Amino acid sequence: MNIGTAAKRSGLPAKTIRYYEDIDLIRPRRDTNGYRDFSDRDVHKLLFLCRARALGFTIENCRVLLELWEDQERASGDVKQIAREHLAVIDAKIADLTSMRENLSHLIETCSGDDRPDCPILNDLAKAG
Repeated sequence: MNIGTAAKRSGLPAKTIRYYEDIDLIRPRRDTNGYRDFSDRDVHKLLFLCRARALGFTIENCRVLLELWEDQERASGDVKQIAREHLAVIDAKIADLTSMRENLSHLIETCSGDDRPDCPILNDLAKAG
């Protein structure tokens, strides 16, 4: 199938599929005319990558997960470790965002928002290191 059909079946833009090919995540066959010829297995890999990226896995994580998925001798513990490490990254981001939200919420609460020039938000932003 051509890239347009593979894009429709996988839900990924053709540009993303070309990128995945450029970085060797997928390797569709080429017809004699040079056009990509995607197999059902290629589309399944694209769906796999789409779901992994939707969970926030990095490209390199996706590369390793895809290799593990294709390796019938894999240890599920290897997959679980990658997922655990990724979950720790997500948890750290959530903690950072929660802290940012609390700080910004406090600044908003302390700002009178009136015609006076004094502004705790700007004062906080102007603090040196």
